[in-house]
Parts: sequence; C-alpha cells; structure tokens
Amino acid sequence: MPRQPSPHLGVLVGGVVVEDDMDDFAGRDLRLDGVEEPDELLMAVALHAAADHVALEHIESGEQRGRAVPFVDAMGRAARACDLGAATTAGRCPMRQANDLSRSLATFDQPTTLIAVIEMSQSSWLVAGIVPGLERHPLKKLAVDEGSLLRLLQRWRDQAIRAGCRIERITVAFEAGRDGFWLARWLRAHDIEGYVIHPTSVAVSREHRRAKTDRLDTELLKRAFLGWLRGEADHCNMAAIPTIEEEDGRRPHRERESLVAERTRIVNRMKGCLARLGIRGFKPTLQRAPKLLSTLRTPEGTPLPPNALAEMGRDLARLHFVEGQISEIETARLERLEQAPTEKSHAMVRLLARVIGVGIETADMLVREILSRNLRDRRALARYAGLTGAPDESGSKRREKGLARAGNARVRRGMIQLAWRFLMFQKESALAQWYRSRTVDARQGTRKSLIVAMARKLLIELWRFVTTGETLLGVKMRPA
Repeated sequence: MPRQPSPHLGVLVGGVVVEDDMDDFAGRDLRLDGVEEPDELLMAVALHAAADHVALEHIESGEQRGRAVPFVDAMGRAARACDLGAATTAGRCPMRQANDLSRSLATFDQPTTLIAVIEMSQSSWLVAGIVPGLERHPLKKLAVDEGSLLRLLQRWRDQAIRAGCRIERITVAFEAGRDGFWLARWLRAHDIEGYVIHPTSVAVSREHRRAKTDRLDTELLKRAFLGWLRGEADHCNMAAIPTIEEEDGRRPHRERESLVAERTRIVNRMKGCLARLGIRGFKPTLQRAPKLLSTLRTPEGTPLPPNALAEMGRDLARLHFVEGQISEIETARLERLEQAPTEKSHAMVRLLARVIGVGIETADMLVREILSRNLRDRRALARYAGLTGAPDESGSKRREKGLARAGNARVRRGMIQLAWRFLMFQKESALAQWYRSRTVDARQGTRKSLIVAMARKLLIELWRFVTTGETLLGVKMRPA
C-alpha cells in the first residue's frame, strides 16, 4: 500500500494536484534505460513521471479520503473540484484516461442535462439548445458577448425547472476557429462544461450544392455533440483545451517564425529590385550593407536611380528592425530556460537540445507544439504531426495520395527538415543507417518518400526520449 502523502511537496501532474513526499519515490525504479550517470535534466523528467504514477495509485486506492481535488475531465485538463468518493460513483467525473477525446466517458443522463451548441462568427453567435422538458429546440441569436450567453443558459435552465425537470449538468460546445479556446475556459470557470469540436470531424452532406446556413450548421453540431456525450465513437472529436499559460508559451516561437518569413520576404524583394537593374551579388544581411548600397553601379556604370536607392534604404531599415526583434525573442527564451531549468517543458527543451543536430529553436518548437501534449500512443503522435499517409482504396484500386497533412503544419515542416539534418549530423545513428540501407541506388522519389518515414520514426523516438528517457540508438549527445 502506498504511504499517506505528507504536505511537504505539491506536484502538478497532468491537471491533477497531489500532495506527496520524496520518500514515496525511494522504493520505485526511476532509472532511465541506457543512462548510468545521474543527470539533472533526465531526473526532472523522471520525477514528473513518478509523481504521475504516485498520483494515480493514491486515487485508485481510495486514499484521497474524500478530499476535494481538481480532477481530470474529458479534455485532459483540470476540471471542477469534486469529492472523488461521491463523484466517481455517480459517474460525473470519469477516471483519467490516456486519450478520451473521441468520446465522453462520463455517464450521460439526458433528462438532467442542458445541451447547447454555438455557431460562431465575427458579428454574432447563434445558440441552439436541447432543454429537458421543452418540446421545441430553442434557437437564439446573440451579440458576441459571453454575459449574454450566460444569461441565456440560465433562462433555459429556469424554463426546464419550471417544466418539472432537474438540471444537474450544463454542456456547451462550439467548433474550433478564429476565437480559439478562451470561451471554453471562461465557461468552465463558471461551472459549465465547455468543449471545442474539431471542425473536420463533423460529418457533412456530400451533395455538390448542399444547403448551408448557420441554423443547419447548429443541427449538425447538436447531432454530433449528442453522440459524443452518449459515449459513441466517431461522431466527432474534441480538441484539447490548453491553459492560458500553455497558449502563451507557444507565442515566442510562432512570432519568430513569422519574423523569419518577413526577413526572407524583405531580402528577396531587395534582390529582385536590384536584379531588374542588372546588379547581382549584393547581400542585404551584411552589417555594412547600408554603406555598400551607395557604391553599387549598374552595368552601364551609373549609380542607382534615386527612387530605387531610397526604397532600398527603407528596406534595409526594416530588415534591421526585424532582425533586432528576432534576436530579442531568442535572448528572452534563453533567459527563461536559465531561470527555471527544472520546469517540465524547460527540462524537455534542454534535454532535447543536447542531441547534436537539434538546436534550441527546433527543440522549443517540438516541445511546445507536440511533445508536451498528452497523446495516447505513437500512432496518435504521428497523426497529430501530419506524417501519416492517405490511402485511397476502392475495389481493386490501391494507391497512396501522399501525406494526410491533417495535423500540425509547423511540426510536419520542422520534422522533415530535422530528418535531413539528422542524416548530416548523426551519420552513425540507427535511423540514418536504416535510411541509407533503403536508399542505395534509389530514385529521387524514393528518397523523398523515405525521408518522411524517417521523420515519423525520429519524432516517435524523440517523444519517447523526453517522456520516458528511452535511449536514442547511436545518437551523439552534447555534454550536460
């Protein structure tokens, strides 16, 4: 039997807050395969995994002793506080699962559940409901205002109570889109279950010119959401709702990505302008580029025209400003890693950056976008990265349409680039040898297909490396 936890240490693991003691880990095998010497980065990952294991033991053994603790909901996030001894028997708070986004695991009692779906736009919200005790399904158009939505839900609840029904649960769902996840977090803060539906997971008519209105869209959402609440698979999939801290953690590398694209656009614009004048070989990224600009001459021996020279000067100033912002983002990220080196995501980034060929930018992007997510298995990991195939089979026809491209585009692009770099920096690794053994005397198309397969394998190995400490075979590491 595990020990009764002491109040000396609180660990937040996967949305479950548990109180434990370091002695709880003493009798456990926390050794990471292939690692003989202690490493502060690996131990940070191991402590998170061990704390997760201890938390589940305490919950499953019933040693929480009726305390109100934040539990894990269907989104894999901390739900409302509830008494585990009473709530689990009532079926209101399901036990933690590795992946339960494709269907609800909570008991669904429709006579006591108020259901609402929202078709959202920039100017208005169309809210459709299924209210116990009412024959009709109410439909209400609201301004973009969360307060009006809350008042509408309360009014529908009061109508159900007057009709003789008892409302124990209010659920609201809407499709993921421009508004992000803020509304779902706001609803949960007001004790309302908020869910975000993947738009591509909702089945629609395949008619060439099907009718499409907001009212018809709410009908589709209600049908899909009802099936999901009943626990039936393949009605729709829910998106994991990130915390505001998790969303904010993705902003630096995404901003840097857009700034790098802007830098490339400015450089290409300047080179194109100079090429029209017959000038080649000028590098706008040099520090002395502003001084060299005035010395440029056309093939006729004349200086740059005044308007073109002024335009080039403004482009160089804009380029210098963008490069300064990129440097500022990179410096701030290194400072955050140094200030909190044992924080879970930071420990993953530092551990991943020790692999030769993986830089801080790539490591930070992979950890923030995919490796820190609570994905079910390697297949779910590959699907989220968009590195799985799209088979097209019908009767005797068998063909592949290429990558599904249904996942995270940033991860997909980054992993394919990393796979090519891996062949350069990790030539003796098992993955590089696997690729070379299958591409000897192969065509260019075969090499491109296999680099995608290698990117998928590499992502799975890196995921196991940062989450369980599994050794990367033949991979060279930087010293800690």
